[in-house]
Amino acid sequence: MSESLSNETAPDEPILEGIVVTLDVAGVPNIAPMGPRVDRDLTRLVIRPFQTSQTYQNLKASGCGVLHVTDDVELLAHAAVGQLEPLPPLVRIAGFSCPRLADACRWLAFQVETLDDAAERTTIVCRVVSRGELRPFFGFNRAKHAVIEAAILATRIGIVAGSEIRREMERLIIPVQKTGGTQERDAFAFLQMYISSRLPTPES
Repeated sequence: MSESLSNETAPDEPILEGIVVTLDVAGVPNIAPMGPRVDRDLTRLVIRPFQTSQTYQNLKASGCGVLHVTDDVELLAHAAVGQLEPLPPLVRIAGFSCPRLADACRWLAFQVETLDDAAERTTIVCRVVSRGELRPFFGFNRAKHAVIEAAILATRIGIVAGSEIRREMERLIIPVQKTGGTQERDAFAFLQMYISSRLPTPES
């Protein structure tokens, strides 16, 4: 009998890819892609940043942030590799110290409840305290998902073998070409250039 993929004892907490805005001690915003585990009602987030990240440092210092769900894959691509110049517009949230992005599909302001940094990968449990919806989500699109996967590959340079990254990027070109529009093609081309400029030249 084949092994089932279901696990009735596991919590229903999928990873939600988004963008997190946090503030440092001087009030300077940091914008970074993040994939927290969330409950289906989006009342609780579990974020696991590395301790070397600015998001970790900011959350430990301020104890709050804003998670954004967006279909803007150009923003995701540039944020993933730390090339957001200039920063996108931010808007204050009434009664909350951290601002949100002016443009997103929805936003979730959260407070840190517990922070366990005993390991290199910190576990930060957060509670959503306010939320808002700004515009409809575009919908499922293979090219947008391909850009997200490419952005993740860009952050794995030096961790994953260059040959594997190149192979995966070649595979991801197909859905971008077949199903993408200008935004998706531009975002993917940006990531292609970023990755190729940082990977060693393959041996012939």
